[in-house]
Amino acid sequence: MDKRVKIAGISVLLSAIAIAGVFKIINNNSDESTNIVSEQAENIVLEVEQKPLYGIAKENLVISNDIIKNGEVLSEILLKYGKGAAVAHQLEQQSKAVFSTRNFRAGNKYTTFVDTTSSESTLSHLVYHQNVKDYVVYSFHDNDSISIEAGSREVTIKREMKSGVIKSSLWNAMIEQGMPAGLTMELSDIYAWSVNFFGLQEGDHFTIIYDNEYIDSTSVGTGMIWGAIFNHHGKDFHAIPFEQSGKVSYWDEEGNSLRKNFLKAPLKFSRISSKFTYSRLHPILKIRRAHTGVDYAAPYGTPVYAIADGVITYKSYTRGGGNTLKIKHGGNMKSGYLHLKGYPKGIVKGKHVNQGDLIGYVGSTGLSTGPHLDFRVWRGGVPIDPLKVPSEPAEPILESSKDNFNYIKDRVLGELTMGIDSTMFVTNINDTVPNIKLALIDENRE
Repeated sequence: MDKRVKIAGISVLLSAIAIAGVFKIINNNSDESTNIVSEQAENIVLEVEQKPLYGIAKENLVISNDIIKNGEVLSEILLKYGKGAAVAHQLEQQSKAVFSTRNFRAGNKYTTFVDTTSSESTLSHLVYHQNVKDYVVYSFHDNDSISIEAGSREVTIKREMKSGVIKSSLWNAMIEQGMPAGLTMELSDIYAWSVNFFGLQEGDHFTIIYDNEYIDSTSVGTGMIWGAIFNHHGKDFHAIPFEQSGKVSYWDEEGNSLRKNFLKAPLKFSRISSKFTYSRLHPILKIRRAHTGVDYAAPYGTPVYAIADGVITYKSYTRGGGNTLKIKHGGNMKSGYLHLKGYPKGIVKGKHVNQGDLIGYVGSTGLSTGPHLDFRVWRGGVPIDPLKVPSEPAEPILESSKDNFNYIKDRVLGELTMGIDSTMFVTNINDTVPNIKLALIDENRE
């Protein structure tokens, strides 16, 4: 039986028993009836209490939780429970094949199970929590042997639909509505080619359907985004999931891919500090000169990404631009990235990069008053405003897939705009990512 169903059943039964007991007392004032109800409730509570924890039966075990302290090592933890250096060494050796104890981290939780059946309490199990989901169980047996097993807590998925209105930032709008912070990055990735997240204005709004992952009642992450509408400057931008060419991507209501030739910006969540102009007062030189780029103010080390596929044609240091990188793209286009702090490994002249690849980090090299990225674009050698770069969408929905896409689109938009339950979503985290083209189609559809 599904654990959630069983727990829910127990809760309902407890409530029913409690109510039955009240009415029995009021109507008959019968001690015998009350005793029967009490015994039933006691048996149910006992069943809940005896339910295994991390696969460990809890009878006669004292369970405690603690946190690994700074500088604390495994042998010190085991010594608290009477396990000497030899046991610690044996555990460390055996654990290598499952989870190295060298990866124990200060601040992570561990749970101990102490057996109290004998005159001398002994440690029977130690559970190390890698994160909120994954754990490792170390079991100590009477014959001085140790068994080690990795496990994961049960994760349930709840499909949720929420809306938000921009007042200051996308992140704040999501947090205000109780959405997981990670959705900010997910949504910005989907709309990276369509919405200028550096130009959001108060009143922009969005609705999103997504999988929220829970352990017990705590949200631990997000899964698939099943659809979204983002209203930016009064225009709706739809995101509809569909599989084509073996990959799930997002499309607008006309069947055009949201992915385009050029990203809107080469970095995420910063602000524009200076725009494209042929007459700007230079902050250091104090003279008016052309600034044929866009400055993005961002903290040191902020990742910088290639706006499109291309080949690195220039990587050098200049007095004005500091660490500078230039990439040649198709269509006689070229992009430039100035004042970089540095580059990730492998970024060299002649290297081919793909759209979205990490190519550098925000810095303040060259003539710069603070950390920022000076981003430039050229077409045919002539500088153009990076905020107005023309960009064509990727391959649209194939003619042979249009019927299936339109069917899915209607159901997604129906739920987003009218709250119609399309009953088309997976609910088990153990399911693989569904084939969107097939999973969203009713079994009875001809």
